[in-house]
Amino acid sequence: MKKEKKTKECCGEGMIFKRHHSHRCHDKSEAIYGLGVVGALFYFLQSAATFGMVIMGIIKSFFWPAILMYELLSYLQL
Repeated sequence: MKKEKKTKECCGEGMIFKRHHSHRCHDKSEAIYGLGVVGALFYFLQSAATFGMVIMGIIKSFFWPAILMYELLSYLQL
């Protein structure tokens, strides 16, 4: 079986790549999200007194954007 080469626009660069290409187009937004996760982790772990609160703080720090959007849309009644 021959491997196909596909032409596809990726981030507007018009790159030619194979089927299993690992180019990442959203590196800047992922870096900002990562900084937000680290900031949220510090925020939630400041008041953690037990192991259970530490685990809950870690979980909350990864899901804070979803919780934020849910609360925002609930507030806007959309």
